[in-house]
Amino acid sequence: MTSDTCAFPSFRLQGEKGVAMWLMAWGVRGFRLRVWPQLPTLLGTPRALSSLADKMGVYRKMWNPTEPRDWAQQYRERFIPFSKEQLLRLLTQEFHSSPAEKAALEEFAAHVDFCTLFHYHQILARLQALYDPINPDRETLDQPSLTDPQRLANEQEVLRAMEPLLAQANFSPLSEDALAYALVVHHPQDEVQVTINLDQYIYMQFWALGQRVGLLPLMSSVGSKRGFFTKLPPAERRYFKRVVLAARTRRGHLVLKSFKDTPLEGLEQLLPELKVRTPTVQRALLNLTLLVSGLVFFVNVGMVVLTDLKMATSLLLLFFAIFMGLRASKMFGQRRSAQALELAHMLYFRSTSNNSELLSALALRAQDEHTKEALLARSFLARRPGGAHGPPEETSRWLQLEVESWLLAQSGCDVAFNGTRALAHLQALTPSLGRYPPPDFPKLDPSAPAPAESPQAMPSSSDP
Repeated sequence: MTSDTCAFPSFRLQGEKGVAMWLMAWGVRGFRLRVWPQLPTLLGTPRALSSLADKMGVYRKMWNPTEPRDWAQQYRERFIPFSKEQLLRLLTQEFHSSPAEKAALEEFAAHVDFCTLFHYHQILARLQALYDPINPDRETLDQPSLTDPQRLANEQEVLRAMEPLLAQANFSPLSEDALAYALVVHHPQDEVQVTINLDQYIYMQFWALGQRVGLLPLMSSVGSKRGFFTKLPPAERRYFKRVVLAARTRRGHLVLKSFKDTPLEGLEQLLPELKVRTPTVQRALLNLTLLVSGLVFFVNVGMVVLTDLKMATSLLLLFFAIFMGLRASKMFGQRRSAQALELAHMLYFRSTSNNSELLSALALRAQDEHTKEALLARSFLARRPGGAHGPPEETSRWLQLEVESWLLAQSGCDVAFNGTRALAHLQALTPSLGRYPPPDFPKLDPSAPAPAESPQAMPSSSDP
């Protein structure tokens, strides 16, 4: 007879004390064997997503919510809704009408561009160096693979480094309450609806700018305004001109993406892991269609089979059930395929940048907003009796109120202007730095031939 060495120890236990020790040892070992593989499940969802799930439960209990709670206090628009060229034209028309003032303003704008170029280039270089080890789109030679804790630590470091850049680019972080609303509420005109499992995510964060309320811009898509039977009239939506997403799934990596013209209720469609689901009304209509067509088929065909072929009723019902199951599976499958195509088509046209390219786009946008804030500060302080002199708090407060009123009158947008930051930008551009760019600054001749076409090396004085 063979003995199982795993089930019984090879030594003899003496007395009740030994038996107790043996039972305790095997109990602890069994507990470890059972619990260790299930440890991630027992730890549960991180606190951030757990609180998000709680707030989603609150919105599910509400009847037809139309916006997040206290939305006006949650989200303040900070994006200046003009390009730098548009802002220069408006400032010139209102504050710098003479040719000398216009030339001075244009020279100051070039001065700001040159001063901020190297600053944001340094920021971007540091950010790209942080992101390169975890960049999924890296085209260079692969580095040694990172462990999951190392990758998570790198991702958190990248996100912390992105926060000042996003703030200077005038993106506003969307609160957890707004995200819970977006994940629960679906707009009636969203033909494509998706669902996500929060347990698959470690974290997710959204930033947005350019809030608008109105008709979504016309976008090439497959039936985005189509009803089940009729074409629905377009409705006004709350949407954002730009949305930045940072999300991490348990089985994936950090996803950085930017989208345009995204409605608030459509944020869920931007997440990396989701499932397309058929809306309740459409599902009910499909089931009703199947039921009516099935009854017609059974009455017209089933009765003939029962009468002519003398087939047993139970066998006929079995064939009918199989036929209806296959037909239902085909109809719902075709519907989900059409919705998946609609979702892919929509994301194709709304996506603007992702991963490493997103970091470059953020640096350019932050530099542009920096320049616009400096231009506004210079133009408005020039018309103030005391200029920039006086208590900084009073000056920045005056600048904030004046610029906000002017932007509201010019654009109709209620923008929260950061007067303290704009004043700091202006003060950093000290006159002692001289004229930018300096006269002897090397310039590249765009009409010069490429190095491969030129047999002579360029002079050392013109090397950048």
